[in-house]
Amino acid sequence: MTEPATASLPAPRRAENDAGTTLSPKLALGLLALWLLLTIGLRPLLVPDEGRYGSVARDMLASGDWIVPRLDGLPFFHKPPLMYWLDAAAMAVFGVNPFAARIAPAIGAWVMGAALFLAMRRWHGPRVAQTGLLVLASAPLFFLSGQYANHDMLVAGWISAAVLAFAQAAEGEQGSRRAWQLGWIACALALLSKGLIGFVLPLMIVGPWVLAQRRWRAVGQALHPWSWLPGLIIAAPWFVAMQWRFPEFFDYFVIEQHFRRFTQTGFNNGQPFWFYWVVLPLTTVPWFLAAPRALRRAWLERDRWIGLYAWWALVVLLFFSMPNSKLVGYVLPALAPWCALIACRMDLSWRWQRAGAFVGAVISLAVIVALVVRTPHSTRDAAQLLASRLQPGDSVVYMEEMYYDFAFYARAPTPVKVLSDWADPAIAQHDNWRKELADAARFDPAMAQQVLWPIGRLDALLCTPGHSVWFVSGKDYANPALERLPGLQTVHRDALVKLQLAPGRACP
Repeated sequence: MTEPATASLPAPRRAENDAGTTLSPKLALGLLALWLLLTIGLRPLLVPDEGRYGSVARDMLASGDWIVPRLDGLPFFHKPPLMYWLDAAAMAVFGVNPFAARIAPAIGAWVMGAALFLAMRRWHGPRVAQTGLLVLASAPLFFLSGQYANHDMLVAGWISAAVLAFAQAAEGEQGSRRAWQLGWIACALALLSKGLIGFVLPLMIVGPWVLAQRRWRAVGQALHPWSWLPGLIIAAPWFVAMQWRFPEFFDYFVIEQHFRRFTQTGFNNGQPFWFYWVVLPLTTVPWFLAAPRALRRAWLERDRWIGLYAWWALVVLLFFSMPNSKLVGYVLPALAPWCALIACRMDLSWRWQRAGAFVGAVISLAVIVALVVRTPHSTRDAAQLLASRLQPGDSVVYMEEMYYDFAFYARAPTPVKVLSDWADPAIAQHDNWRKELADAARFDPAMAQQVLWPIGRLDALLCTPGHSVWFVSGKDYANPALERLPGLQTVHRDALVKLQLAPGRACP
């Protein structure tokens, strides 16, 4: 029999590799959790994403309505609720703070790392699994996304767990039905994290891989009701409840937020096709330096697990490269297989592996330190000043702007009134805060009348005798009607916002 192509490759330096200590699964995954949690509360929330989603979770906790996500009191259906549930629960335990607002992405990152480590340990052995976890954990994209409060890492973690569970189930070993169930449960949690990609991507990855190996029995097992029923029980109730309560929910959440965003070019963050093919290597520094050799070895060796990792990464890269709108976090579902490919065929000693992990960790922590020192666009200082002076019955008003993190830090009563030209037909044409609030208004018109005020009704806001009205605006915002209000005083002004106070008055 002809020797496989791997015979011509240089053998890894196993004597040096074996010098490293293999950690137990509990210790390895415990250290991963510590690494992810250690710095998540150090820096203020970034806007718009962290401020927006942290405020939704905070409003959920404050209102007691754990079913309908709300942005400034209005139903907010850009994303499903799992992230808000996790963060609101964390806020109930740890308080309303950035640490609690970032629990969901930390959980998603830990799920990704744990699923990859356990699968690689089963398929490749403890030492390769530990290398894979080391590469993943020290990649700046992984670490920073694990403490950035949006939905991307949470869904990526569940997608990774689903793919790996399905791949194990397809082997047909004892317990495969349980593995199919775990895979479908992970899909359900991914669906509740960000939407349809939660099960579309795992099926696009695992389906062709299984069919290419002609595992027809695995297809039948995957589609058996006992396999997917637990996932359906987890995911379906929230979507059914939202459609029952809001008849326009399906059109908005499925058609507009999924298909239209994927196919149209009018949304923000337009990037060229090759964007992710550059982003993924550069954000996994320094490990991408070892990638060419590792990928060459993977191509020559071509076992089924290497084939799974390569196909998995390729599907994600191609899928998210097609739409015009691209954000860095979209590529996160490709991170686990990319790191697995590098780890499986990386010919580096344990000493060099530790050096690579040190470099990646230093880069990651340097970014966190930079954001602690200087957080862009944060209204924390003005909001905390307001929190120290806000009295029961006082009102807070945003002038021609939505400050996503302000209510979070100010502990302001929600909803906060937002003054703008809400009759402007151009609102629907721009993917920004005005469109978010205008879209949300269609699901609760009565609440929208309390929250979205036309700019011409400025005087009516002062009809609060005995209470004050706080106006939050841009640092250079000028409105003659606002400046003419009796008793108006500027309380705070910084590089971003201006905080003004006017006394309420009796109105006829």
